[in-house]
Amino acid sequence: MEIRTLRYFLEAAREQSISRAADKVHVTQPALSKQIRELETELGRKLFVRSSHSVRLTDEGMLLRKRAEDILSLVDKTLEEFRSLPEITGGTVYIGCAESRLISVIAGIIREFRESYPDFVFRISSGGADDTVDMLDRGLLDLAVIVEPPNLAHYSYLEIPGFDSWGLIVRRDSPLAAKEFITPDDLIGLDLICPERAIRKDIPRWCGEKAEKFRYVGSVNLAYNASVFVREGLGCQLTFGGIVDVSGESGLKFIPLRPRLTNSLYVVWRKFQVFTPIAGLFVERLKERLGKSAGAGEHLNESSDS
Repeated sequence: MEIRTLRYFLEAAREQSISRAADKVHVTQPALSKQIRELETELGRKLFVRSSHSVRLTDEGMLLRKRAEDILSLVDKTLEEFRSLPEITGGTVYIGCAESRLISVIAGIIREFRESYPDFVFRISSGGADDTVDMLDRGLLDLAVIVEPPNLAHYSYLEIPGFDSWGLIVRRDSPLAAKEFITPDDLIGLDLICPERAIRKDIPRWCGEKAEKFRYVGSVNLAYNASVFVREGLGCQLTFGGIVDVSGESGLKFIPLRPRLTNSLYVVWRKFQVFTPIAGLFVERLKERLGKSAGAGEHLNESSDS
């Protein structure tokens, strides 16, 4: 299975057309069709259902698409690493980020770092903690920024100073908008929207057995998307403060939880990870800037290495 063939396959899957894919990868349509037929023969499975003007993926084709995207991401990342070896003026660092107002700390360090390395490029992937850590473990990310304490047996980490506080986002025409804070009893009977990880971990940590009485109508990983659902009247959103627009024009209001529920934010990477030159330098810069304010966490981490 050749890398070039996987690129051809992915382009055909994206375009849903052999002819358009052939134009994109600059080969003839017969040549691209031949490459895909040979790939199907090698795998022993049909990858596309073909019609006169289009193609669509079979179940086996959808599985290969996911695997091919991971494989090619690693290939491209490896090429970037080797291009940066002769002289370190830049390079690419891949970071998975949770949604948090504390990301501004990372953004400030990146801005400063680019002053020293003007060709530095960052690739940010936003998503849930489980997906982000999975990508880190598979080598698709150099670093992950997560909102739960890392497993010290597997990861090195730095703690970002500060914390995120939870609250409820409601429409301003909701009766709840008059409240100064939200208690667990206020949530019983409401249609709630919340990240899946928080439903399992954070909300039970906040209110114990009362969490079993809550009714979740949906889970959304990205806070902005959830806020759109709130505006459309689909429910109320449990989320961190400071990451969704709740100005008067938004039609939304953020109400803090009581008792207070907070999360810290951590930068993590795999233990004994071999970094690219630029990623290694960026980690050192993170240690310089975060080590003073997050020194206890870094000290604990070093102890676990010994």
